[in-house]
Amino acid sequence: MSNALAIAAVTETLRRILDTGINSAIPGTTITVKPPDKARNGITTNQVNLFLYQTEVNAAWRNMDMPRQVRPGEIGRPPLPLNLHYLVTAYGEGDEDGPAHRLLGLAMGLLHDHPLLDASEIEAALADSELHEQIERVRITFQPLNLEEMSKLWTTFQTQYRISAAYQAALVLIESTLPGRSALPVLRRGAADTGPAVLAASSPVIDEVRPPRLLPGVRLGDDLAVLGRNLDGEGITARFSHPRQPAPLERAPLPGASASRLNVHLPSTVEDPVGMSAWAPGFYTMALAVSRPNLPTWLSNEAPFALAPIITVSPASAPAGDINLTLTCAPRMRDGQRALLLFGDRQLSPQSVTNPGDPAQPTSLTFLVQGVAAGTYVVRLRVDGADSLPFVLTDTPPHLEFDPLQSVTVT
Repeated sequence: MSNALAIAAVTETLRRILDTGINSAIPGTTITVKPPDKARNGITTNQVNLFLYQTEVNAAWRNMDMPRQVRPGEIGRPPLPLNLHYLVTAYGEGDEDGPAHRLLGLAMGLLHDHPLLDASEIEAALADSELHEQIERVRITFQPLNLEEMSKLWTTFQTQYRISAAYQAALVLIESTLPGRSALPVLRRGAADTGPAVLAASSPVIDEVRPPRLLPGVRLGDDLAVLGRNLDGEGITARFSHPRQPAPLERAPLPGASASRLNVHLPSTVEDPVGMSAWAPGFYTMALAVSRPNLPTWLSNEAPFALAPIITVSPASAPAGDINLTLTCAPRMRDGQRALLLFGDRQLSPQSVTNPGDPAQPTSLTFLVQGVAAGTYVVRLRVDGADSLPFVLTDTPPHLEFDPLQSVTVT
C-alpha cells in the first residue's frame, strides 16, 4: 500500500501527463509545480503550472480499515485517506493570453482523457511511493469554482489572477506505520467447547448508594445502604474504586439483603487494622461484583458516594489573632490529594501535609488562620471535594447538632 510519498507520486504523475501531452503539441512548453506567486519567476516562455493548494481527509474512508489487511475481529490501523486539490494555471509566451488559452485547453483535455491514473504511470513517476499498488484508483475530477471562490483563492496566493482550472485527485490512502493486532483463531468456545454460558437470573442494578441518615457522606465505621433491583442474589460482593487506589476494595454485604436493598459495613480503623491506609478520603464509585461457579465474574453499574474524612482539631480553644491549627485525617490521604480547611466561612490551604511512618497513624495537617476574632468556629476538612462531617446525632428527640469536638473557641 502507499506510503508518505503518495502525495508526491500523484503530483509527479500529473506533471508527466501534462509535460508529455502539451509538449507534443506545443514544443518548448515548461511544466512547473510551483506556488502561483513563484511560478513565473525567471520564465518568459509558454508555461503550465500545477499547484497543490489544498489537502483534505476523505470523510467516507477516514475510519475504514485498510482493504485486504484486516479481518473481522482484528484491530487495524485505518489509513490516512486524502483528497488532493490542484490548480492548473496557463501562461503564454510574453504573458500573452492567446497562447495561454491554448495551453489551458490542452491541459484540461489531457486531464479529461485521464479520469483515472494508470498504475503504470504512477509507478514510472515514483515507484517508491507504492501508490500504484493501492486497491483504490486515483480519480481526477474537474472542480468548478465560482467567481467568489476563485477570488478568495487568488487573494490567498497574493498574486495577480491568471486563467486557471481546479481539479481534485482522490483517493490517496497513506498506510499507517503503527502495527495492528490480530487475535489467534478460536479453537474452543468455553470449557470442553460448550459455548457461551447463559444465565437465567437477572443481574443486580444499583439505583442509589445512600449514606446513613441521608448525610452528604459516609465515614469508616458506618453502614452504607445500596438501593436497586435484584440485590438478593448469590455471590454478590461490593467493590469500591477510588482514582488514587491501585486496586479496588471489596466488602461482603451484611446479612438480610432484599431484592431492593442491601447494606455494606465499612469497617472503622479499630475494626480493620489496615483500614487507615487501605482506604482514602474522597469520592468512590461502588459496583456489585457477581461470582457464580464455573462463570466469569461480572459487574453491575457503578454509583458514586463520598467517603468523608474523620478529623481531630487541636487546639480546641485559642486567643484572638493568628491561630496555628493541627488536624488529623483518617483514613490517610494519598499523594496528590488536595486538602482545604473550612474554618467558619473561610477556605485555607495547608502549610504542611504529613503521613507518619506508621501506616496505622492518620495524616497530620497544619494550617495558619490569621486575624481570627472572638467566637466559636466550626472546623471542616475538605479532601478532593469530600467534606468531613461536623455533626453528632442526639437521642431526645433525634436530631443533628454541630460536634463541639470539631470547633474552635476563640476568646
